[in-house]
Amino acid sequence: MATTYLTRTFSSSGTSDKIWTWSSWIKRSEVTGEAAILTAGSSARDFIRFEASTTIGALRVRFSNGSADVTTNRRFRDTSGWYHLVVAVDTTQATASNRIKIYINGVQETSFSSSSYPSQNYVTKIGGAHVHNIGNDSEQTVPYFDGSMSHINFIDGTAYDATAFGEYDANGVWTINTSPSVTYGTNGFFILKDSASVTDQSGNGNNFTVGGGTLTDTLDCPANVFATLNSLYKTVACTLSNGSTKSQITSATSKYAPGSTIKVSSGKWYAEFKCNSNGGAEQQAVGLYGDEQNASSNDQGVGKANDSYSWRSDGEWMVDNTGSPDFNSYGSGDIISIALDLDNNYLYFAKNGVWENSGDPTSGATGTGGKSITAASGVVDGVYSMGAGSNSSGNLSDWSANFGNGYFGTTAVASAGTNASGNGIFEYDVPTGYTALSTKGLNL
Repeated sequence: MATTYLTRTFSSSGTSDKIWTWSSWIKRSEVTGEAAILTAGSSARDFIRFEASTTIGALRVRFSNGSADVTTNRRFRDTSGWYHLVVAVDTTQATASNRIKIYINGVQETSFSSSSYPSQNYVTKIGGAHVHNIGNDSEQTVPYFDGSMSHINFIDGTAYDATAFGEYDANGVWTINTSPSVTYGTNGFFILKDSASVTDQSGNGNNFTVGGGTLTDTLDCPANVFATLNSLYKTVACTLSNGSTKSQITSATSKYAPGSTIKVSSGKWYAEFKCNSNGGAEQQAVGLYGDEQNASSNDQGVGKANDSYSWRSDGEWMVDNTGSPDFNSYGSGDIISIALDLDNNYLYFAKNGVWENSGDPTSGATGTGGKSITAASGVVDGVYSMGAGSNSSGNLSDWSANFGNGYFGTTAVASAGTNASGNGIFEYDVPTGYTALSTKGLNL
C-alpha cells in the first residue's frame, strides 16, 4: 500500500473560501480501496477521493459533516491510463447543482448516485487556513492514493472548467495544457509539473512537503503510458506498491503475481525485473504469461501456470510447469532483463547485463541463445504479458519491475544503458530494435 503523500498548511483563507478549482492528472494503480486525492482539515474534513465498498471506483466530493456530498455513478477503475480530473466549486451560485462541478477528461459528469450540494455561500475548508494533504486522508490512516499524479493545479478564487487545463487534439484525444492561463489567487499552486518537484510553479511560493514515504519521478504520462503490474489480476496474498511496479507475496498460500498491464502479440520488447529477495529457499521465476486470467484464477506462478514461460532462480527453463536445466542461477539483488522478439518468436534473458547462453536478441530468425516460445499449451491469441514472482510451494517473493521509468521501486537505475528507441530508461543496454512496453512503444 502506498504511504507517500504531500502536505501544506495555509496560514489564511486566501482569496476566497467559497470559490476554487482543483485540476490534476491521475493514474490509478490500486482500485479496491478508498483513495484520497485531496483532503483539508484535521477533523470533519473536506475531501476528494475514489470510493470503495459498494461504490468502488466512484469519485466522491464531500464537505465536512456531510454539508455537501456528491458521488458519481461512473466508476474509475482503469489502471492502464490517465484521467484528467477537475473539480470546480463556487458556493455563491444561486443554482445548487452549479456549486460543485466535476469534469473527467474534459467532459462534465452529470450522473450521480448522491448529489447533496452545499448551501449558498458555504465556506469550505479546501483552500482555507487548514492542513491540506494530497494523496492521504488527514483524518484516516488507510486511504492513501496508490498511483501517479501530475500537473496539479489549485486555483483560489475562480471556478474554471476543464478547458483551462486541457484540450482536444486533432485526433479527438483530450490532452494536457502544461502552462494554463489562469489566475491562481493567494493560496493557489501548481506542483508536479514535468517532474516530481513539489515546488510551487504558480509564482505564489506555496510549496508542499513530502509527508511520508518517498516521492519518485516517472516518465509515465498521458502522452506515453508505461506498463505497470496489473492489479486487476493479483491474488489477495500479493501486495503491489510503488505505482504497481513492485510485487510482494508474503504468504505461503499464494504463488501468483500479476503480469504487465500492456500485453503484446508482435514486435520486439524489453523490460527489467530486480529480484529483491529470493524468499529463502523459494524458487523465483521471471518470464511471460500467455493466459494471465487462467494463471490468476488457478493461482499459478509464471512458468508453472499453463501458457507461461519462465527462467527459474535455480536455472530451470520452465514451460507449463515442465523444466529443464538450461540457465545459470540467480538470487537476491540480481537484475533480470527480458528481450521478447515476437516477430521471430524467441525469448531472451540476461542476468546483470549478460545474456544467458551467449544470447543475441538481434539475431532475428536465427534465435541465437534464445528460447522458442511456441511450446506452451495454448497461449491465448498469441498475446503475452511480462511478470515475475514465485514458482515453488513456499511462494514468498519480492520483485521490482522497470518497464522504462528508470526505477526499481524507489531507487533510480545506477547508470542508464543505451537505448536506440529513445523510449524509456533502463539499467542495461536495450538491444537494437527493441523498445519499452508503453503506448509510445506500441506506435513506434
